[in-house]
Amino acid sequence: MNIVVASGKGGTGKSMLASSLSLLFSQNWRIVACDCDVDAPNLGLWLGVTTYDSVEQISTSEKARINPEKCIGCGKCYENCFFGAIERIDSKFKVNPLLCEGCGVCKLLCPVEAIELTPVMNGEIRVKETRWGFPLVSGRLKPGETGSGKIVQELRRRAEKINHEIMILDAAAGIGCPVIASVMGCDYAVLVTEPTPSALSDLQRILEIVNHFNIPYGIILNKWDINPKASDEIAKWSGDRFLGRISYDREVVNSIVNLTPVILSESKVKDEIKEIFNRICESASL
Repeated sequence: MNIVVASGKGGTGKSMLASSLSLLFSQNWRIVACDCDVDAPNLGLWLGVTTYDSVEQISTSEKARINPEKCIGCGKCYENCFFGAIERIDSKFKVNPLLCEGCGVCKLLCPVEAIELTPVMNGEIRVKETRWGFPLVSGRLKPGETGSGKIVQELRRRAEKINHEIMILDAAAGIGCPVIASVMGCDYAVLVTEPTPSALSDLQRILEIVNHFNIPYGIILNKWDINPKASDEIAKWSGDRFLGRISYDREVVNSIVNLTPVILSESKVKDEIKEIFNRICESASL
């Protein structure tokens, strides 16, 4: 079973919850944890991971390159590049690699085949056998590169090769390509929100994706006590999808500062998370 933790908004506590669920599920199942936020991976920090057993450089993207010997200076690439990656210097054209998205329009339109798409090493896949008895697979997009969604897909392919019964996926914030790549194909979604208008709005946006893929889901309200009135309204709105509340506790912050999983800390939220874990198992028929 693949269980994705998502929210649509950053800072709601996805990685905190994903790390806690990984530890709890690992007590009875073989699991693999996946950090699918390749732009800002931090699931490892919640699990006390600072180094990895293996780091593999990968390529999921291409960039255009103009062969000056073949280029006739027609300017079709320059005129049709949506990203403004083609620069004109005097009568010659050159690709700015920082702007090129590798879409291939320039190659398609070039009348003399002077443009080639070449692979770039735009990311890496990192694997760590954690001290908690399960592996962590983490991806990282290199600064200035594109293709985060494709890196998540590659990350999941690597994780599938590891012997497991349950995969816990920690999705990125938002509803973009890496989030879609994290959610699609999952069996259950744990959606985390907080009692603020922006968090509820983003929860409703991520729900559109979850419902598009027909994925069963449950909703968790983090830091509920910072706004009890709004929390009650969200809980009522969630209906039978509501899995529980997690309190605000400064010890949660101290937990990541000390690279200690929340579920093993002295924070009062660990008991709340354990209750939620039991409801997830029931809701997901585990």
